[in-house]
Amino acid sequence: MGVWRKLSRFFTSTSNDEVFLSYVKLVEILVSKVLSIAMLVVLLVSIVDLLIFLFREITTAPYGLFTVTLFEVFGLFLNILVALEVLENITAYLRRHVVQVELVVVTSLTAVARKIVIFDFAKSTWQQLIALGLAILTLSISYWLVRRTNKRYE
Repeated sequence: MGVWRKLSRFFTSTSNDEVFLSYVKLVEILVSKVLSIAMLVVLLVSIVDLLIFLFREITTAPYGLFTVTLFEVFGLFLNILVALEVLENITAYLRRHVVQVELVVVTSLTAVARKIVIFDFAKSTWQQLIALGLAILTLSISYWLVRRTNKRYE
């Protein structure tokens, strides 16, 4: 019971708010660093995967021609760009300890643009295409509003 009482005093004491917040900040930084390392691993694996894919496509018959659509190749490139944007979000948080909304919206726009580039009209419905269009429209408006607000405060 003594442990619970000490823990209760620790959390309710006003003098320990700074200590508690410093622990919270430490955990945030640790999680951000672990996420950035994990994202670096994802990026490296994605690049190796892309290089292997390109090598196979170029070295198999018919030689020098892609047997898959270029949209699939572009999708792989855009996957790497989205991963880079996510890494940029994490490192920006580590620099300023603030989530930068503009970067998040740009990352979202890149991810939705990737989805549109690899969109398969044969397997998808018109509702999915409209949903992607609405996503692009709302994200574009969001980006415009955020940029406009940021310029006002600079």
